[in-house]
Amino acid sequence: MPSVNKVFLIGNLGKDPEVKYTPSGVQIAKFSLATSERIKKGDNWEEKTDWHNIVLFARQAEYAKEYLKKGMIVFIDGKISTRTWDDENGNRKYMTEIIGNVVKNLSPKRDDNHENIDVESSSEKDSEPVDDLPF
Repeated sequence: MPSVNKVFLIGNLGKDPEVKYTPSGVQIAKFSLATSERIKKGDNWEEKTDWHNIVLFARQAEYAKEYLKKGMIVFIDGKISTRTWDDENGNRKYMTEIIGNVVKNLSPKRDDNHENIDVESSSEKDSEPVDDLPF
């Protein structure tokens, strides 16, 4: 039976996207996205926030660089990916990231002629992890 790795998130950008390029010229954008939910603890309600590491490639990365800023509300359609590496001391490290295929700005339209343009991957290669990540 086939498996499914699909994620939908709506949240607020925790920082402006950080954009870099691989040695082969592929643009990559990374940023944190906060999602929140209210949880009842006893008689009180508390807000619980989870932080997600978002990675965008190619056209989505270009869109993020141009249009996304800290605090904006964003929809991400993607998949969960965990990468591993060894640090300088030889310790195995893990990072779970959301590789975005679709990015939509859900923030109210601004007055400075920036439109809320949606970007969707035209091919799977636009969102595939790249081995030569610069960060």
